[in-house]
Amino acid sequence: MTVHFIGAGPGAPDLITLRGRDLIAACPVCLYAGSLVPEALLQHCPPGARIVNTAPLSLDQIIAEIQTAHRAGQDIARLHSGDLSVWSAMGEQLRRLRALDIPYRITPGVPAFAASAAALGAELTLPGVAQSLVLTRTSGRASAMPEAETLENFAATQATLAIHLSVHVLEDVVARLTPAYGPECPVAIVWRASWPDQRLLRATLATVLDATQGERGRTALILVGPALGAQDFDESCLYAGDYDRRFRPVGTHPRFPEGTQ
Repeated sequence: MTVHFIGAGPGAPDLITLRGRDLIAACPVCLYAGSLVPEALLQHCPPGARIVNTAPLSLDQIIAEIQTAHRAGQDIARLHSGDLSVWSAMGEQLRRLRALDIPYRITPGVPAFAASAAALGAELTLPGVAQSLVLTRTSGRASAMPEAETLENFAATQATLAIHLSVHVLEDVVARLTPAYGPECPVAIVWRASWPDQRLLRATLATVLDATQGERGRTALILVGPALGAQDFDESCLYAGDYDRRFRPVGTHPRFPEGTQ
């Protein structure tokens, strides 16, 4: 018996991985975070599967469901939205499972920031502009931010910021980022990335509050950084005609002669 933690992707049912889909189809028990995981994914469950929405459950209740399936020798598909490596509350579940000696495996999923960038048609790291992406959030009731992990500190790097779970405090986000990025820094907000009701907004730190007209919601990602609006950026050397590389030797004395590994 194994608990399969599966990243269900950002919202569109077809953005789950093939492995994730096949695991859902093979597990007689499915626990899913109903507040964010699309119900269309449950169509992959086998006939007669026990399907449990964990949104109203406590951690103790979730673990109790897992223990029940474990005693019955039933594999479990445990669906979380996006990818499990960030803000999934998977860590605390794994800690409990290790203590109970219940085996588990993890299947990654498409994260919200990737779906948002795709919707915007944007590369978040551009040569000469930004080569780092910071995934962060603001403090909330569920989890406080560590003292050093502030928006001000991240903004000082001029990297692209992907700010999760924070659109409801957009005024605070703008006030804290403007000194480092400047008022003309590009901002994009993507609500419900990849869902049928997905919405996009492009603005600057100076205009984004007026552009939202007070509309906030919660299921949204804020992207901030010069890379979002850059047009005058360097081209990568990777595809330059005179760039000598292993798979395309160039010149009379290439670094990697043809036929070498």
